[in-house]
Amino acid sequence: MIPQETLEQVAAANDIVEVINSYVPLKRAGSTYKACCPFHPEKTPSFNVNPARQTFKCFGCGVGGTVFKFITLRDNIDFPSAVRLLAERAGIPIIEERFGRSEGEQGTGDLRRRLLALHTEAAAWFHRNLLKTNEAAKAREYLKARGLTSEVAARWQLGYAPDSWDALLRWATERRYKHEELLKSGLIKPPNDPGKGNSRGYDTFRDRLMFPICNESGNVIAFSGRVLSADAKGGKYVNSPETPIFTKGKVLFGLHMARKELIELGFAIVCEGQIDLIAAFEAGIKNVIAPQGTAFTSQQAVVLKRFADEAVLCFDADAAGQQAAERSLASLLEANVSVRVATMPPGEDPDSLIRGQGAMAFAERIAAAQDFFDFQMERLSGMFDLNTPRGKSGFSQRMAESVALITETVLREAVVNKVSARLGISAEDFRRLLKKRRPAKTYERGEADLRAGEAREGGAAAPDAPTTFERPPNSVVFLLRLALENEEARAWLLAQPWRELLPQIAGTELLVQALEAKLNVQDLSETSAFLATLPPEAESFLTGQLMERPFGQPMMVACDSWHDLAKTLLKERITALESRIRLPDATAEETTRLLKEILDLQLRLKDIARL
Repeated sequence: MIPQETLEQVAAANDIVEVINSYVPLKRAGSTYKACCPFHPEKTPSFNVNPARQTFKCFGCGVGGTVFKFITLRDNIDFPSAVRLLAERAGIPIIEERFGRSEGEQGTGDLRRRLLALHTEAAAWFHRNLLKTNEAAKAREYLKARGLTSEVAARWQLGYAPDSWDALLRWATERRYKHEELLKSGLIKPPNDPGKGNSRGYDTFRDRLMFPICNESGNVIAFSGRVLSADAKGGKYVNSPETPIFTKGKVLFGLHMARKELIELGFAIVCEGQIDLIAAFEAGIKNVIAPQGTAFTSQQAVVLKRFADEAVLCFDADAAGQQAAERSLASLLEANVSVRVATMPPGEDPDSLIRGQGAMAFAERIAAAQDFFDFQMERLSGMFDLNTPRGKSGFSQRMAESVALITETVLREAVVNKVSARLGISAEDFRRLLKKRRPAKTYERGEADLRAGEAREGGAAAPDAPTTFERPPNSVVFLLRLALENEEARAWLLAQPWRELLPQIAGTELLVQALEAKLNVQDLSETSAFLATLPPEAESFLTGQLMERPFGQPMMVACDSWHDLAKTLLKERITALESRIRLPDATAEETTRLLKEILDLQLRLKDIARL
């Protein structure tokens, strides 16, 4: 459980305009900002962000709330994850209250914090090595040859791992990191040969150009190291092993830099490696990402879908690159991401193409990217002779493998018709071939992801749209607004007998919560933290109300609204008593008593009316 004071601290450190603008381009409109809603299709902006209230509200689909709510919806994550993401963004440590948790569970959180700190410091250490050590001269020459300046190296925090068995181990030990932490970080390997260097272990990365791998918040969570010598032992790239803070199949390299452009442009250019990605980004083509490995995993596709609906695969033109494109297809289609393929000239990759012919040549290749199935048919046509039965069979079998992955009906039918036309057979004949294939795996999304995805595609109501929330009576709404935005009116309300009165009136539950909360309404972070704890429909409703112009005479509105509630309660009581009198079993004595009570209530009503 995240303490209330921590929520307030995180809210205060994350300006809602700055956060939302990193996802959705905002335009100033008077005292607020506007954009087309990221949660439902629209052409005219109805999505409003109020910096004075630190809230957002879409008056088209009804969704609204605080910066926490925006992150939960946009990134399809739960509330605690949104708080942690925003805390990481602001550099605020999250120390959760551990009700009923074991010491081991508490230790897991502590370990994660230590590992994040270790990776941050290690990235800075590798970067200093690159810039200042003589040993890193070959790394600097390599970057220079690839057209990557020192400014680019600083922006991506590129580094150099010394050609030493234990340089990082010794440095981290001096920084007072524990041996167990170093082993769990993946930066150190346990000793498998006591004759090699330090008996406590040795560095994972040695004599390599280092690429920090960051999470969506920009925190370093792993590294990828590239060899600098053609005759070096080991693979061309060495990546961090999976650790408590890094799962290879969930991370997309460069996402923390590209997320804004991905949302604006609606598609991602998927590069094969870090150098290709950096070259494109620095050339001004910024909607670029790279998987950790060649082909996309299902989890990476899920992450990508949060930011873009289309992927342009830009792998090498060789057989390995084309096979990687095929392997990526299943995961991307399962996540409902459409796929195109951009082909590079023979012997070229994005980096060499940009250096040799400029960014425009690369951009033209991206613009001309083919739909995956058109690309696949063209490629297979060169592998199989469609004039022979054997060639047709091989072509149809290979195409059926890809088409069987399509889960969206309209797309599936369109591709079936294309393939059957290319083969010169009926669509029904090709469908029979598909039926023999294993049915495409259904992509299992969480409920929040499904709703957000459907809303972006126009197939369902926007997430958390207040379709079931019952609007409180006007007098309650007015008091709610005042309790959350006006210090004097809130103090006056708290002095009234609200604990006795409000529970007797339907529709006042939110008002009771607002009055029970210990809020300084002049501190927007406290209000944001309170709104974030409400049910989604209530948060959206209140956010919209707080975007209204403040009352000109707040104390008059407070008094009138309070008296309206009091009158409502008196009238309900009078009605109930009158109903009781009309019952056939009411005695004369009881009727006299009830009539007296009704008269007293009517006098109280008149007194309120004169106020």
